[in-house]
Amino acid sequence: MRAHDVVLGHAVERAQGGDEAAFADAYRLVHPGLLGYLRGMVGEDAEDVASDAWLEIARDLGRFRGDGAGFRGWTATVARHRALDHLRRLRSRPRQDVLDQDVLELPAQRDTAGEALEAVSTAEALEMVAGLPRDQAEAVLLRVVVGLDGPAAARVLGKRPGAVRSAAHRGLRRLARQLRGGEG
Repeated sequence: MRAHDVVLGHAVERAQGGDEAAFADAYRLVHPGLLGYLRGMVGEDAEDVASDAWLEIARDLGRFRGDGAGFRGWTATVARHRALDHLRRLRSRPRQDVLDQDVLELPAQRDTAGEALEAVSTAEALEMVAGLPRDQAEAVLLRVVVGLDGPAAARVLGKRPGAVRSAAHRGLRRLARQLRGGEG
């Protein structure tokens, strides 16, 4: 468990007891990753969707059960639902996923995520991620930007962990090729 998740878990626990400063701490720990995820899903409307998500998170905080990592996953699920609702309202339905090939690929020897995202600014990276097929984009955003592990990201997306790991790996490889000037 990451130290960040321990701190987050304590903040959530205190926030559930009514400590507003603790809720602000939880917000500061989770919001940047959540906002990055939403930017990848809804672009410029990410702040509005994040506001809606945080209202729901604050309203339902008392019902949440889990630790810091679980809270990050839960908030990502809430944000994803708000983003999908937003896209529906805009009548811009997200592309339908092509049936995922659920064959696990061996991870690369080097840190593909770091390599791909290290060379570009956050805005450029999010624009590149938005150009990936939807399943790959969401998997990359949840794994790299929000920081969820495979099983947590799978729960958010309603998929098997292997499918999410595979989609994230394919997306990160595609981003690395684009950064090297290759075809995506």
